[in-house]
Amino acid sequence: MNRLAKTALFVGALGCGGLVARGLNIGGVVSEPVYAASAVRAPEFPSSLTWLNSSPLSIKGLRGKVVLLDFWTYGCINCQHILPDLHKLDQKYGDQLVIISVHSAKFDRESDAQNIRDAVLRYNIEHPVLVDKGMRVWDEYTVRAWPTLVLIAPDGRIANELAGEGHYTQLDQQIGNLVKTFRDKKQLNETPLQLTLERAKAPDTPLFYPGKIATGAGKIVVADSSHNRLVVSDESGKTLATIGTGEAGLSDGNFQSATFWNPQGVFVDGDKIYVADTNNHAIRLVDLSAKTVSTIAGTGKQAPYMATGGPAKTSPLSSPWDVLKVNDAIFIAMAGTHQIWRLDLKTNYVAPFAGDGNEARRDGARQFASFAQPSGLATDGKALFVADAESSCIRRIDFTSGQVQTLAGGDLFDFGDNDGVGGSARFQHPLGLAWKDDQLYITDAYNGKVKQLDTASGRVKTIAFGLAEPGGLAFDGDRLLVADTAHQAIKSLDVSDSKVTELALTDLSAPRLAVREASVDAKSEDAQVSLPIGKATLVFEPVLPQGFHLNREAPLKLTVKTTGAGAKATKTTFAGNDFQNPTRVALTTKASGRGTIELDAFVSYCDTGTGAVCKVKRIQKSVPFVIAPSAKDEARVKVALP
Repeated sequence: MNRLAKTALFVGALGCGGLVARGLNIGGVVSEPVYAASAVRAPEFPSSLTWLNSSPLSIKGLRGKVVLLDFWTYGCINCQHILPDLHKLDQKYGDQLVIISVHSAKFDRESDAQNIRDAVLRYNIEHPVLVDKGMRVWDEYTVRAWPTLVLIAPDGRIANELAGEGHYTQLDQQIGNLVKTFRDKKQLNETPLQLTLERAKAPDTPLFYPGKIATGAGKIVVADSSHNRLVVSDESGKTLATIGTGEAGLSDGNFQSATFWNPQGVFVDGDKIYVADTNNHAIRLVDLSAKTVSTIAGTGKQAPYMATGGPAKTSPLSSPWDVLKVNDAIFIAMAGTHQIWRLDLKTNYVAPFAGDGNEARRDGARQFASFAQPSGLATDGKALFVADAESSCIRRIDFTSGQVQTLAGGDLFDFGDNDGVGGSARFQHPLGLAWKDDQLYITDAYNGKVKQLDTASGRVKTIAFGLAEPGGLAFDGDRLLVADTAHQAIKSLDVSDSKVTELALTDLSAPRLAVREASVDAKSEDAQVSLPIGKATLVFEPVLPQGFHLNREAPLKLTVKTTGAGAKATKTTFAGNDFQNPTRVALTTKASGRGTIELDAFVSYCDTGTGAVCKVKRIQKSVPFVIAPSAKDEARVKVALP
């Protein structure tokens, strides 16, 4: 029996994460392991595997660091859910902790290193990623579900293993204990790890992994997902508006100030656009006439397993991936809970419509049927069609009878690339749907194809290929527009002859993210600082608005690099409690030299009282320096925050 078959026996009916992937634990109890020197040693990484974001690492070479291994596969929604937790831990512990995402693929396409690199860029992953080809590391660590987290102590022994999501608090406590224990033993290595981020190698493109696409009222709307914005064009591709700053966030306001975080599904209804703001776990409404963005459902927090909904603005959602308006309701492909939800626009009430929350492929009455990461929606007016991504099949929910049936495709571990009828057809992670004239058009993402399903006969055929993980699609008249996601493009498909051309979006460029800068020592931004010979101190001081204070429950980090010659920081990363306001950076200097001090900071801050506002701002600043014998011991950099 092969490795995948053995894995399927364990998670076969449970999907990418299994029962524990929803934050549950078998038996309902989380045991708190007691770390001891007798714990099992962590297996070494094979030397032949590919690394992203860093040069090859080894367990032996990381001795003295706390190491957290994240076993994931990039299409799995449960794996995506823990990325914010990993980022938060990375920001808090800085050079004390090394996070390594071990990519052990489920789908065939997910095993390709270039596709994994695309996922690293798409999800903005900035820690080392190991491409676990052949799942060798998975087997060595006896992992059984996606995601699984393995915590390794600085002496190279396994301290804990946790399957699923929702373990931040436990990990935070255990990492903190390991840091203290090994620091007291003088066995903690806090030397910065040198990374070479894939993002630094990627060129800026007008679109960055566009997810879904919608048409209506003479407009084309593209979810420019990894740019955290929407792009609106006319039918020729001329850009009419970009909506959102490009920064990841959840802020309502006008087109220039509003923020999104990985928006996916979009639906055009006259002068309104409904948006599945996936990583914000929210549904947003864009008013094209008023040029405003507002949140109409969701709180910004992820809904727990078996959430039941309620008043839309106070009910948490979980990774909504697509939206579709039918009469006075918005149907939501709620990928994170493996359900279809319904938002009633008259009552502003949101609740599950179909799916019991179990990750599986089970037909029957809609309340008791099961889905697996539903990601695309379409309708013919009589039924709701669903692209069920993790079970690689297409489902139908009859509006009258409420029955769910599988029209074509396989199951959780039964995927492939076959044209055919009904159950003989195979897809690989389908994401988008569009309906026209009794034909359902499907983006078969991991096969890089668009397929056509005849809803009467159930016959599936390929009508376009050569795409790169296409996400969404929508008809604009007779042409079918496709978001060719990993090609960073929108394609136009003539369904009569399968001819594919690119739709060029004109007058569009990558967003220019605002860099919040202020003067250095009240001088011009180009002024340099003078540093004395031997030792010096650079004081970094974010100036917070009146009434605000640092938020130590969110990212706080300062990274310092020097270029040129003559000065070097003795410590390059200040995170968690090491980040103070101001933060004092010790420098060693030579007898002469000049260059720049590069500051890169994440500052989180809140005001107080009821309805407190919290912000996270990134500060990137280059401070020119020169070594001068008569210079003062201290140079100060003040940056005013909004």
